[in-house]
Amino acid sequence: MSLIQIRPAFSIRGRLLLPGGGARYGLPMHPVPSLFAILLMLAGCAVPSPQGFSPPTYENPVLDSDFPDPAVLRARDGFYYVYATQGEHEGRMLNIQVARSRDLVRWERLGDALPVKPEWASRTQDFWAPHVTEHDGSYYLYYSAKPDAALADTSRGLCLAVATADGPAGPFVDSGRPLQCGTGFVNIDPMAYDDPTTGRRLLYWGSGFEPIKVRELAADRVSFARGSRPIDLVPVVRTEDPANYRRLVEGAWVVRRGGYYYLFFSGDNCCGPNAHYAVMVARSRSATGPFEMPPADIAGGVILARRGIWVAPGHNGLIQDARGNHWMLYHAVDARRPRARPADQANSRRVMLLDRIVWRDGWPRLEGDGPSSGPRSRPAR
Repeated sequence: MSLIQIRPAFSIRGRLLLPGGGARYGLPMHPVPSLFAILLMLAGCAVPSPQGFSPPTYENPVLDSDFPDPAVLRARDGFYYVYATQGEHEGRMLNIQVARSRDLVRWERLGDALPVKPEWASRTQDFWAPHVTEHDGSYYLYYSAKPDAALADTSRGLCLAVATADGPAGPFVDSGRPLQCGTGFVNIDPMAYDDPTTGRRLLYWGSGFEPIKVRELAADRVSFARGSRPIDLVPVVRTEDPANYRRLVEGAWVVRRGGYYYLFFSGDNCCGPNAHYAVMVARSRSATGPFEMPPADIAGGVILARRGIWVAPGHNGLIQDARGNHWMLYHAVDARRPRARPADQANSRRVMLLDRIVWRDGWPRLEGDGPSSGPRSRPAR
């Protein structure tokens, strides 16, 4: 907390004044301060700055520890909550990491949002890319996990899953069965979205070198709607062009603005020695597509890519501040510290960054055109 120091001696127009009057010291008399001010000055007290004071700027990272795939939510208690893929913190593995903040800048770690593994994934340790939504006071955590069955059958891949809680910090309890399973890592990165136009509950997901998909959820939000089918939205681009980020697409996040649905997604290789990752955007008049890519001035639809010390930025969540400005939370690797431990793989320590979204000609960009370094104006409160 910043402090304002009140000193017991002060001057006016270069003349020394002392608390309690200056007659005994042979100095001119001046009006006596109030008793409260005198007591403060005599004690040399420090007065705290106004409650809730925050400096006008912030710097990245806003959470300087391994916190991949952040998904953000503004809860009814006024806090912002952010959820992340599993990670080790203070010597303990957390299945789903969670933190909270009043201002999107200063974050308090809260521990494990999913402290008890589901029965169907009790012996594995792959809990990825969560997303949390709230409805009628209940909170729904969508995530991916590797089933125990994959330990014996390597053809089995990750599953989409959902857990519920009474509060945003959890503890979340799994529904008891996966939403959907498949091969490899196709069924990852879920994002739940209630379409304000149609009222339908939708779930976006996808990776594993397949398109990003969407499918309608049932009213219970823990199963798919009867008769619904997945719809392919953003296809992969199969090319060896090193500038191509769409050889793999994942990490969907949808917002609606000005009559359009904007689908933010990430692509290529999130981490490791060959990390090559970026955020792209497409838009549609419908939450279920078809989606169009931006004009040529946003090459390849890329709005966030490597810049300066920030390697492989991506897998974002979006949130609005008190003035309605959009902000993007996302992970990136700090090139100065790409590992949490010396034995870890390169580019495996993904810290959390924050940057503002600006809108031009109906399309979003990042303020400053990339991951920021140095002071930036902070979100409105």
